[in-house]
Amino acid sequence: MTRRASRAAIHDDTPGAISTEAEGLSGRGVVGELDLWSVRDALKVLGCGPLADFADWAWGEAMGARPSGTVTFLFTDIEGSTRRWEADPNTMRVELAAHDEVLRAAVEAHGGWLFKHTGDGVCAAFGSARAAVDAAIDAQRALALPVRIGVGTGEAELRGDDYFGPALNRAARVMGAGHGGQILVAATTAPLIEGVDLVDLGEHRLRDLSGVHRLFQVRAERLRATFPAVRALDAVPGNLPVQGTSFVGRQAEVAELVALVRAHRLVTLTGVGGVGKTRLAVQVAGELVPDFPEGVWLVELAPVGDPASVPDAVATALGVVQQPGLSVTASVAETLAGRHLLVVIDNCEHVIDAVADLVEAILARSTTVTVLATSREGLRVAAEQLWSVPSLGSRDGAEAVELFVERARAVQSGFTLDEPGVANAVAEICQRLDGIALAIELAAARMVSMSPVEVRDHLGDRFRLLAGSRRGLERHQTLRHAVAWSFDLLDDDERRLLCRCSVFAGGFDSTAAVAVCGGEDLDRFATLDLLDSLVRKSLVTAERVGDATRYGMLETIRQFAEEQLAATGRIDDLRDRHAHWFAHQAMTQWDRWDGPRQRDTLDWVEAELANLRAGFRWAADRADLVTATAIAAHTAWFAFMLQQWEPVGWAAELLDAATASDLVQLPRLYTAASFCMYTGRPDDAVISAETAVALEMDPRFEPFEPGWAGGVLATALLFAGQPERSVEIYADLATQPGLAHLFGMCGLLFGLPAIGRTAEAIAIADETLAVARARNNPIFVAYALNGYGRAFALTDPARALTVLRDGLAYSREHRLLLFDALIAQEVASLEAALGDPGQALELFDTTLESCQRAGDRANLATTLAHLAVFYDTTDRPVIAATLYGTAGQHGSVAPAPNIALAVDRLRATLGDAVFAGCIATGEAMEPADGVRYAREQVRLTRVQMQDPGR
Repeated sequence: MTRRASRAAIHDDTPGAISTEAEGLSGRGVVGELDLWSVRDALKVLGCGPLADFADWAWGEAMGARPSGTVTFLFTDIEGSTRRWEADPNTMRVELAAHDEVLRAAVEAHGGWLFKHTGDGVCAAFGSARAAVDAAIDAQRALALPVRIGVGTGEAELRGDDYFGPALNRAARVMGAGHGGQILVAATTAPLIEGVDLVDLGEHRLRDLSGVHRLFQVRAERLRATFPAVRALDAVPGNLPVQGTSFVGRQAEVAELVALVRAHRLVTLTGVGGVGKTRLAVQVAGELVPDFPEGVWLVELAPVGDPASVPDAVATALGVVQQPGLSVTASVAETLAGRHLLVVIDNCEHVIDAVADLVEAILARSTTVTVLATSREGLRVAAEQLWSVPSLGSRDGAEAVELFVERARAVQSGFTLDEPGVANAVAEICQRLDGIALAIELAAARMVSMSPVEVRDHLGDRFRLLAGSRRGLERHQTLRHAVAWSFDLLDDDERRLLCRCSVFAGGFDSTAAVAVCGGEDLDRFATLDLLDSLVRKSLVTAERVGDATRYGMLETIRQFAEEQLAATGRIDDLRDRHAHWFAHQAMTQWDRWDGPRQRDTLDWVEAELANLRAGFRWAADRADLVTATAIAAHTAWFAFMLQQWEPVGWAAELLDAATASDLVQLPRLYTAASFCMYTGRPDDAVISAETAVALEMDPRFEPFEPGWAGGVLATALLFAGQPERSVEIYADLATQPGLAHLFGMCGLLFGLPAIGRTAEAIAIADETLAVARARNNPIFVAYALNGYGRAFALTDPARALTVLRDGLAYSREHRLLLFDALIAQEVASLEAALGDPGQALELFDTTLESCQRAGDRANLATTLAHLAVFYDTTDRPVIAATLYGTAGQHGSVAPAPNIALAVDRLRATLGDAVFAGCIATGEAMEPADGVRYAREQVRLTRVQMQDPGR
C-alpha cells in the first residue's frame, strides 16, 4: 500500500468537486500519483479549509483509520512459541520477523490498524467485521508458523494508541481457545460477516469470561479444516470458577507468573489483604489450563477456621477419599502421585502451618503436581518461590484507573472520564487507596450514588465509606474487614509494633523504629524481629536503598493501625517521641553537614521530609517550640539546596512565638526564614536576615555558625536588587576566620561580576576555589566553581565554560539542585556565545522547567534574564525585551551579568516606545504564562535552527 492520491482530488477547494474521487478512495491504497501524506501536510500548512479536512479523511481511509465505537478486534498468538524459542532461538528470530511482516501486510491490506504487539502475537482493530476476517484468512494462508487467531466485536474506548473495554478481553479469550492454524470468531462477530463459511463449535466456558460463549470456526480454501477440541474450561477437568467480572490490567504480571509456575513446583503469591492475590492466581491458573491435562483445581481456605480441617478441605476439593490406614494428608499425597495437575490453594495465612505440612507431603510424594498458593506470607517450604503481588498503583497508575472505570460502568453504564474533573478525581482516588484492588472496586461501586469528586473528598474516613454488599466472604465485604482480617491474625507484640509504626509518615528505618517504637516492652532485637515478621506478613513493606533498608506501610494499613493505636490512649506519647526523634536527628545532621558526606544529609532530608513535616506539625500544634524550631530551622537549611521551600514556611510560621519566648535557637530560625528570597520574597528575606545578624551577636542565642547570618543577608540583598551592598557584606565576611571567610570569598567571586568588577573577581578566583576544595564542603565547592566561571566569562569564555561544565557535573553528582539551576544558566549563555546555541537552548528549557516546578522564583528570574541576553545577541529584540519584562515578575535580575548592557542595546534598537511596550507585555503576563511564553520561544527557535527554511 502506498501513500498516494489522485491529482484530480485537489482541483477545487469545495467538497462537491472532490466527492467523485472520494468515492473511489475508500478502502484502496493506490489511487493516483500524488503523495497523499505530502498533500495532507501541505493543505494543513496552507489552511485550505475543506481540502485539509478531506486530506485527513482520505489518509484515514487509505491507510486504515483508527476505528472507534463498535470495533472488531483481531488477536493472534504463536502456538508453542516458548518451546520454539528454547529449541532454536536463531531460527525463531528469523521466522518471527517473517510472521510479523505477514500479519502487518494482511491487516493493512484490509484497512485495519495494528495497534499492539503482545509477545509473539499482535492486536489489530477494524471498522468492518468482514475486513477483519478476510485479513485473518489471508494471514493464515501466508503464515509458516502455527498461529491461532481470534476475532471479536464490541464497544471499545480508544485512548491514545490503545483500546480499552470488555471486547478486547473477549477477543483475546476467543483466540486463546484456538489452535495453531485455526481462526475462531465470537458470536458477536458471526452475524456481521455474510458470505463467510462458519462452523458452529457450540457453547463453551472461556477463561476470565462469565457465562458461556458460542464459538465459530472460519472455513476457507487452503486453510486446515479439522482441529482438536477448543481449549475451553469445560474441555479439561478442574473446578476453576467462572469469573463474574473481567480481569483488568496485570498482563505483564500474568505472563511472568505463568513462566514461573511452569518452571517451579511451588509458587506462593504474597501481599496485603485486598491487593488482588486471589484474582491474579485464578487468572494465571486459567492461562495454564492447557499445561495440565488432569486439571486445575482451586481450594479456598478462607472459610476454614481450624488448621486441622485443612487436609479435609483439600481432599474434598480434589475428590480424594481417605484410604484405609492413612491420614487424610497421606491419602491426598498418595492419590495425587503421578498426576499432572495444578492445585491452587487460596488464602493460607490463617492456617499456614497446616498448609505447609500438606504441601510438603504432596511435593515429597509426587514430581508432577504443581502448587500455586496465595497467602499474606510465604509457606517456608523447601524450593518455594515467593512472588510479591504489587498494588495496581505501583507503576503509572493506569491499570488502577482502568479497573475503577470498568467496575464503575458495571453500576453506571454511562460512566466516563471525559467530564470535567473526573479523570483527576479518579486518579487521586486510586493513588490514595494505594492501588489496592479491593478498595478501588469498593470505591467504584459508589458511583451508583456518588460522583468521583465526592468519593475523593470522603476518603479521609475510607473505612466507613468503602463498605460493599452483604454477600460474599465477610473479610471482603468492606475495606475495614479486609485489613482487620490480617490485623487479627497477628500476635500481641506484632500488633503493638504495627500500631506504633503508624506514627511514621513516608517510611522509616530500623534505627527510627527502635528509637520511637521500642521501650521496656520491646527492646532493640525484639523490635527488629517483629519488623521482620510484619514484612513477611505483608503488613510492612521493605525496600533496599543503598546499604540500608527502608520500611513503610500502605496508607490504608497505616490509617487502620493508627485507629487501633488511638484506642489504646498512647498515640500522643508516640507522636511526641516521633517529633523529638526527628528534631534530634535534624540537629545531628547539622553537626555532620559540613564535610564530604554532605550528600548523605541531603538524601536523608529528602527521604524523611514527610516525617519531618509530621513531627513539626505535631510539635507546633502543641506549642512545643523547642522541638518545632529544631526541625524547622535545620530542615530549611538542608532542603533549600534541594529546591524544597516548604520548611522555610515552617520557620516563618514560628517566628512570632519563638521571638516572644527568646528561644535559644532564634537566630537559626530567622536565618532559615530568610530563604524566602528564593520564593519571590527577597525584601522579606532581607528583614529576616538582618534580624538574624543582630541576634547572632547576642551571647544568649545559638546561631548556626559565626558570620552565617551575614552570608545569607548578603545573598538576600543580591536578589533584592542591592548588589553593591551585598558585595560589601561579602567582603567583610572574607576578613573573618572559618566558614565565614569561605562564605565571603565565594560570595565575592559570585557577586563582583554582577556589578562589573570582574578584574577583582579574577584576582581571587584561584584562591577561593583552593580554599573551598580544602574545606571539602560540596556546597561551597559548587559555589566557588560557579563564581569562577562568572569571573572569566568575558575575558576567557572557553576557560569559564570548562570550569562551569565541571561545576554542573559536580552539582549533579552531589544533588545540589540549586547550584544545578544556577550553573546551568551560565553554561547555557556561554554555549550560545561559543557556537552551540542548540545545547544552550536545551539547558535554558530544562532550567526553566525545573525552577518553575520547584517554585524557585529567584533562579527563574535570572534564567529568564540570561535568556533575554541570548535573544538580544541573536537579533530577536522583541522577544528579548518581552522576556526581560517577564523576568521582573519573579524577582531581581541583578545576579545576571551583562543584563544591563543588553537592556541598553534593546532600548536603542527598539526605541523607547516599542521597548516600553515589550516590557509591559512581559509584565502583564501571569507568572506561569510568562514561563510558557519563554519555553515556547525556545522550542520555536530550536525548530528553526534544525530547519532554517521554516
